[in-house]
Amino acid sequence: MSGAASGGSSRFLDLNADLGEEVTDDAALLRVVSSANVACGYHAGTPATMRAVCEQAAERGVSVGAQVSYDDRPGFGRVPRDVAHDVLREQVADQVGVLAEHAAAAGLAVRYVKPHGALYHRVLDDEEQADAVLAGSGDLPVLGMPGVVLDAARAAGRVVHLEGFPDRGYGPDGRLLPRDAPGALVEGTDAVAAAAVRLAHTVDSVCVHGDSPGAVEHAVAVRRALLDAGWVLRGL
Repeated sequence: MSGAASGGSSRFLDLNADLGEEVTDDAALLRVVSSANVACGYHAGTPATMRAVCEQAAERGVSVGAQVSYDDRPGFGRVPRDVAHDVLREQVADQVGVLAEHAAAAGLAVRYVKPHGALYHRVLDDEEQADAVLAGSGDLPVLGMPGVVLDAARAAGRVVHLEGFPDRGYGPDGRLLPRDAPGALVEGTDAVAAAAVRLAHTVDSVCVHGDSPGAVEHAVAVRRALLDAGWVLRGL
């Protein structure tokens, strides 16, 4: 973990966004973020988008991570699925492997794994699904919220990165509100930037959703606010 979450004196923090999903301006976001969660084809993304993101990330010194998902392009990976452990493990391994090929061609390595959408939330509580994600992703560091998957990764000696979401609303339980619930999306660029500064002291990485309205504007404002607050942005 970085000094931000572990209480050290360093002021390093990561700013990440979901890229390669064909719904936002990847090039613009890559000028702002320090890490890119790259869609690996199961919920979104194509070989061309993966290759383009990796090439531009290499040019800008941005770290790339595998954004792994259920096999659900129609539902953008946001539909809950019951997938057998071994099947999910192989699907995760396939996604990581495909991205690794494109990253290597650009002179990069995949630096971490981050579940997406329904899988992201499922592995917070489901031990079997969390184990499948970990088994399919080798020894990659894991980016996510507190829950089963990070606990299991940490117990296995893997690096974990804790993230927070300034553009999303949280419930009393500390989890993200469902997207159809009131307050699920933080409205206004200034509000998102202020939330990022508040979160920065408790996480290793701040995530701006690439598919949210105004994603680029939010990311620019978040970056500026974090830098103004004394944080040094560094990729995972």
